[in-house]
Amino acid sequence: MPVMMSFGGVLDRARGEFMEMPGLRLTVSQARKLWNLDATLCESLLSSLVEARFLVRLQDGAFVRADR
Repeated sequence: MPVMMSFGGVLDRARGEFMEMPGLRLTVSQARKLWNLDATLCESLLSSLVEARFLVRLQDGAFVRADR
């Protein structure tokens, strides 16, 4: 049975993935698959990380660490 994570838990996991792999570059679709999220939750997660200036969204729609 899958374990449900809180939004904060998923946020921490996503931040951790980007910290462990500084060159990580994900589209929304790739992020959804990696973290097993529905579209709405994934968009909220990525938007939160952009608002926190942890990630930036490139012109092609992919997300990367802001300090890259």
